[in-house]
Amino acid sequence: MAIDVQRVLVVGAGTMGSGIAQVAARAGYRTELFDVAPGAAQRALERVAESLGRAVEKGRCTAQERDEALRRLAMAADLEVAAAQADLIVEAAPEDLQLKKEVFARISKAARPETILASNTSSLPITAIAAAARGPERVIGLHFFNPVPAMKLLEIVQGERTHPMVVTAARAVGARLGKEVVVVRDAPGFATSRLGIALAMEAIRMLEEGVASAEEIDRAIELGYGHPMGPLKLTDQVGLDVRLAIAEHLTSELGERFRPPQLLRRMVRAGKLGKKSGEGFYKY
Repeated sequence: MAIDVQRVLVVGAGTMGSGIAQVAARAGYRTELFDVAPGAAQRALERVAESLGRAVEKGRCTAQERDEALRRLAMAADLEVAAAQADLIVEAAPEDLQLKKEVFARISKAARPETILASNTSSLPITAIAAAARGPERVIGLHFFNPVPAMKLLEIVQGERTHPMVVTAARAVGARLGKEVVVVRDAPGFATSRLGIALAMEAIRMLEEGVASAEEIDRAIELGYGHPMGPLKLTDQVGLDVRLAIAEHLTSELGERFRPPQLLRRMVRAGKLGKKSGEGFYKY
């Protein structure tokens, strides 16, 4: 199943999808970005251009490197055509198992048999996603972290039927992207989401109980444990709705210790989703 990855297709042009496309293009891959929502892929390309522009201003890349990356990046008009040409397809759709299974059923029919099919899911089971695909042995989890260009970690998730050569190929892709990789088995929440959600839910409970303010809770973790960002700031960054969905999934799989606090549910109902809505535990 070894394949030389040169062309990458990212399916889903939200925050994560545009970030994945950016690092792929920067790493030298010919990269296409697809989204079903009209205009979403074009807006993502504009965000990538802005992000690379800031990187040039901060000295993280040269103007020539920015221009070369943008030349390698394009919008895909037709999913099936793009999938047939790709060596690696990374799905970055919303955290909905049925939606992801539908995407994998579609792309696996269009893609070549040796094409690697990856999901950026942060908590949903890779084995269940793979069951919907033609060739489940080529399905793997590539869990990137937000913001993708800045975060060094790539969590590789090996499903029950994932071929070892696909894991090897995924490691090579991670190295080329400049990421540090960890490989975990397909358990609920993998490693990172399980630990991150446990910390975040407890921080929200502390806020709900009036133990301390959001700022003080975050500062305690940042200064006391050396975390670059406290759990409440990070929840704002990820999205309160996303973290609520993950917590509910982990509660169903692992039990009550992951049950989301009522404060989180109320904030999501009120549309306070974090940075993307302008307000979460902090105002933006």
